[in-house]
Amino acid sequence: MNVIRRHELIMEALLASREVTVQELSERLNVTGKTIREDLARLEEKGLLLRIHGGAVLAQSDQLGILSQQEAPVRHASAKTEIAELALAFIETGDIIALDGGSTTIEIAKRLPNRPLTVVTNDVHIIAELSRKDVIQLVVPGGYRVRNMLAGAEAEAYIRKLNIKKAFLSATGVHAEFGFTIYTGELTVFKRALLETAQTSYVVVDHHKFGQGALFTFADFHEITTIITDSGISADTAEQYRQAGANLSIYERMN
Repeated sequence: MNVIRRHELIMEALLASREVTVQELSERLNVTGKTIREDLARLEEKGLLLRIHGGAVLAQSDQLGILSQQEAPVRHASAKTEIAELALAFIETGDIIALDGGSTTIEIAKRLPNRPLTVVTNDVHIIAELSRKDVIQLVVPGGYRVRNMLAGAEAEAYIRKLNIKKAFLSATGVHAEFGFTIYTGELTVFKRALLETAQTSYVVVDHHKFGQGALFTFADFHEITTIITDSGISADTAEQYRQAGANLSIYERMN
């Protein structure tokens, strides 16, 4: 097993249980304790975890990944609702859009009116949601399942044949230095295909994800048309990312 895949599995284990031990990881990944300790040291250097005696914990209490095969209660639900409502303002009747996998894009799918649209998605939960809306044309790529999402060379190749007008992508973290990041390397290729195929691209992230980084960068700020986020982002944070080259669209609450 190569080191990148091992790091990915370590982070998946850590995100699932919040704490891991060297012995547990050594047995699970079939490598020595020395190798695991070196892996943890490298991940700590990236700010992804904190080493403790005999193991590691998450570096930040709110570090999240798209990891579960089952639908869990939505974290930061009100923020995701705001983002979904704002995203709808960018979607017009007759559009060909792509909804990347993720809890925020699921909220967009739930709020899409049943009107003439073509929606491309690799998320099985979004597929289930939109299958009930008979006016929307649903397009699903091939590939194999990675938790709740379809990925792989077949899915990527299919996406690159399409004429997508607007793509809405998810991210685990938005970092001033690392850009848009996720934990699962298998999904970066699919995200790149959406990004490079679509005429316009949006990343939909709640304000808690700003300042966080994950293992894999899938895009820099200049590659994304707009970041759509909720009203919880501070003015200072918004200005910091605008100075870094990002364009932000922020939900405004009605008083």
